[in-house]
Amino acid sequence: MCSAASRRTAAPRGLATNTKISTLTRSSPIRESGIRDRRHLRDDIPDAGRTRVSDFVEDADAGPWTTYVDSHPNGTLFHGLEWKRAVARTFGHRPRYLIARRGDRIVGVLPMFDVRSVVAPRMLVSMPYATYGGVLADDENAGGALIRSAIALADRVGATTIDLRSEFAATPSEPIIASHATFRRPLPANVEDVASIFPRKARAAARQAESKFDLDVSFDSSELPLVWRLYSRSMRRLASPNYPLRFFESLHGALGDRFLTQVVRCDGQPVAGLITFLHRRTMMPYFLGLDERQSLYGLSHFVYLKCMAWGVANGFREFDFGRSRCENKGAFDFKRHCGFEPTILQYQRYVAPGARAPDLSPGSAKWAVARRVWRGLPLAITRPLGGWLAKSIPG
Repeated sequence: MCSAASRRTAAPRGLATNTKISTLTRSSPIRESGIRDRRHLRDDIPDAGRTRVSDFVEDADAGPWTTYVDSHPNGTLFHGLEWKRAVARTFGHRPRYLIARRGDRIVGVLPMFDVRSVVAPRMLVSMPYATYGGVLADDENAGGALIRSAIALADRVGATTIDLRSEFAATPSEPIIASHATFRRPLPANVEDVASIFPRKARAAARQAESKFDLDVSFDSSELPLVWRLYSRSMRRLASPNYPLRFFESLHGALGDRFLTQVVRCDGQPVAGLITFLHRRTMMPYFLGLDERQSLYGLSHFVYLKCMAWGVANGFREFDFGRSRCENKGAFDFKRHCGFEPTILQYQRYVAPGARAPDLSPGSAKWAVARRVWRGLPLAITRPLGGWLAKSIPG
């Protein structure tokens, strides 16, 4: 029964590198993110001439851009044009996409958005609302050309910062902002082995939820509005602005069958919802919603195990648990409790001379009062207000 009682080359000229690196203190070491695939710097490809960088033109460049991102070993869903279109359509940020070429051949891309915020100075972000982003390039020369062009663009439009959410540092000689970690593990070949991914205690929690409560799982895209309602409820509890429903709808429309909608019910009542992105052979659970009025021990573990089982049954081979802020003890430690070890993301930031990087971290002390107030507001206020605020806080 379900009841309320029983639920991160030298920096080119123009912008100075922010050299502050977050200090991490954890009970066990966090792996520094190494080169996942050496082909992300394709040193074997000869220089066919001077690298030139141009602005992305939708009609002429959409096909070549997609081909390049799809063929690059470090290309992500967030580098794809689907993310561009959904962000632009929902939030109105101007896309500032750059392409590096030698002759007619693309040798690098840098997707960015020009973000104008009511709570921070103007910034270029690669990518907003995304775990990953930053430069994709064949070699360091192409990557450097893209960075220099981005800095020139920032100077031209008056943006004081450039945020590069690169999994691998765009300029390896410069420091990273070690504020976020990612968590990945391979999936087993067989559905019956999925539970073995979790350590004993996490596995027991998922099994207890399944055995104690009458839980039913469905995967149905028509339930997207329901998942958003659960998600926005969770975001209020976490004292963070939610994204608007139209962002979910835009992403679903753009991604199609690479957007997985999952709902868990207890005694017929929806208690959890999860949106998972599917890219190549990797699953990335991205938006989770739980009804805090229902106290179901092990529910989160159960939701993720069922998501993994669906993935294995449908040929997926990796589970990317997404990023967590290293200071966010709850989410960070939950993923470790589930058997996933953190790898630092090599985010980098370029800050204009005389400017200061904006502090938009939800854990910042300056937002403490706002967080307390947010939790006490009705959903009828936090849902539309969160959607409006999200435009100014690019995730």
